[in-house]
This record gives sequence, C-alpha cells and structure tokens, in this order.
Amino acid sequence: MDKAKPGEAAVVLVSGGLDSMVAGGMAREAGYRIFALTIDYNQRHRIELEAAARVAKMLDAERHVVMPLDLTRFGGSALTDDSIAVPGNGVMPGIPVTYVPARNTIFLSLALGWAEAVGATRLAIGVNALDYSGYPDCRPEFIAAFEGMAGVATREGGFKILTPLIDMSKAAIALEAARLGLDAGQTWSCYDPQNGRICGICDSCRLRAKGYAEAGLTDPALA
Repeated sequence: MDKAKPGEAAVVLVSGGLDSMVAGGMAREAGYRIFALTIDYNQRHRIELEAAARVAKMLDAERHVVMPLDLTRFGGSALTDDSIAVPGNGVMPGIPVTYVPARNTIFLSLALGWAEAVGATRLAIGVNALDYSGYPDCRPEFIAAFEGMAGVATREGGFKILTPLIDMSKAAIALEAARLGLDAGQTWSCYDPQNGRICGICDSCRLRAKGYAEAGLTDPALA
C-alpha cells in the first residue's frame, strides 16, 4: 500500500470482521488518518455492529459513523431476509444466498460521499478475490470500475480505492492481523450466530477457520 501524504485521510468500511480490521490496520500503518464507516443495514444480527465499534477504536479512527440503511426492505439475501436460511453445508461454487445484492456498490457509494465531504482521497475496503464466497463485488474488475466511476461522479475526482487484501489468502490475512498487533478476538465473522456464539458451519466461519489453520495460528476469537 502506498504511503499517505501528510494529513491524507481514508474512509475505511468497517464491518466488524477480520478483513475490514486488517485493511484498516494497513491503511493506518501507511499513515492515513482513519474515518471509519459502518453500515447498519438491518443485517441478520447486531453482534457485528458491536464488533465494528471495537475495531474502529482499535484503528484510532478520528470518527466512526454508523449509517442506518434498512436493506431488509429489498431482501434477496439470507442476511436481510429471515425467510432465507443461512447455508451450513460448506462453501459451494457460485454466488451464495448470503450475497447481498449490490452491497459493496452501495457501501462504497456512501463511503465516497463521506470521503468527498471530509476531504479524504482514499476509500479502504477489505474485499478478497481468493478465499471468498463467490461474491461478484469482491473482484478486481468491480473495484476498477467503481474507481473509474468515482473519478467522473465527484467534484474533483482523484479517489483511489485501497484493497490491500484482494490477492491475499485468508491465512495471509490472519498472519497480517498478528503482524499489525491487531486483536482479531475483537472481530466477528459469523453469519448465523447461535445464542451469541459462532455457528462454526456458515461459509464465513469455515473460511476463517481454514485460514487460521493454514496459518498455524489459533483464532483469538475462539480462545
């Protein structure tokens, strides 16, 4: 990641998960002032919003905005429609039912609006194109297209989207969290918690467990 210029700021999309924490941590290490943005889209559980607040504090964010946006009005995803079950039979090929239609497009648009308002030049998002669950809005082509759109949709342009994890395995991300001294035990990744505990079988839980195992580390969230 390029080093920030003096005073340069980044709006970091903070979900409360491991990936967004590490992306934010790398932006902070590069010298960016951090503005943390969390979208409360009325997702399936509130635990990740609590985790997002912890992560924003860990990143020394100058401000943490939690933006309400009720995507249950649209539905179309197991994360926004209680009638659609979160699958627990392993990571399958194709786009899963946990994909929220156009979520990263919506989230990055909000981040872009805030960035323009506060004079930030960078947006940071923890998308990953290797160990991901088939989401089309985690691909490099999407990021490049959005960055191009941001250049013509704003007053002065010049925005860059920071995606430091896009080519990293989940194991590498776990190792990066440890290197940065970030407490992954404060994050939350599970799509379908049971009585406040991770389910252990959703795609997100499986990918995180696989990553930590391959990294030879113990997930602090399970300690």
